[in-house]
Amino acid sequence: MSNRTPLIAGNWKNNIDHLHAIALVQKLAWTLRDADHDFDDVEVAVFPPFTDLRSVQSLVAADRLPITYGAQDLSVHDSGAYTGEISGAFIAKLDARYALVGHSERRQYHHETDEVVAQKTIAARRNGLVPVICVGETADDLEAQGPAAVPVAQLTAVLETIAADLDGVEPDAAPLVVAYEPVWAIGSGQAASPEQAQQVIARLRAAVADSLTPTLGEAQAQAWAASVRVLYGGSVAVDNVAGFLAQPDIDGALVGGASLDATKFAQIAQFRKHVRTN
Repeated sequence: MSNRTPLIAGNWKNNIDHLHAIALVQKLAWTLRDADHDFDDVEVAVFPPFTDLRSVQSLVAADRLPITYGAQDLSVHDSGAYTGEISGAFIAKLDARYALVGHSERRQYHHETDEVVAQKTIAARRNGLVPVICVGETADDLEAQGPAAVPVAQLTAVLETIAADLDGVEPDAAPLVVAYEPVWAIGSGQAASPEQAQQVIARLRAAVADSLTPTLGEAQAQAWAASVRVLYGGSVAVDNVAGFLAQPDIDGALVGGASLDATKFAQIAQFRKHVRTN
């Protein structure tokens, strides 16, 4: 592991109403507290549906819970006649830290292009949110182009668009996160191997430097590549998370189904306890 703080993030997707959200976050916090979890050592975040965010905010603030949280999406617009859109400004007012952008389900079901993902990334940063830029390949992409071509292209399209916006920003401030989710692994129960994930994520880290060098210069671009946290997502579970986090370029996990169970998610967040020493 590097000195980048691991991030274990739970994407609840279209699950859990606001009342159940309170119970889940409470149980998660209590379980981690009872396990003496060090939140400075491993950050834990949840991504509830929009209707749950206010309840999560109130609970976290009232009980001073060390759990962070974010939105599953945001609008490219800060305000205006855009029915059904959710502004990054509104999300920021709920003290959220993060916003997912470009999740594969948004790309697939809502036809979000790389250009839209780039504009959402800009909107997140404009409103003080840390964008979690999601990239990944389908099974067809994997067969036709190999494991890294599509996610690298997706990330490059975003970074080249926002490069000027990053000029003068210290990368150590962790103002963006990348999440690699092979679409063929999401919800399938068939995760990539740690070695497969590491291979792609190393390519993504190199793409950060390559994309930013023309605007920021080589030294600053390399600093960004070394500082950006890159997560793996796709059928992450208690019994495989330690293998992913043992890889040098993998800085955390974006967890789907397992994050809906507070006990399982807490165990995933405690991945260091699962590491085998031979």
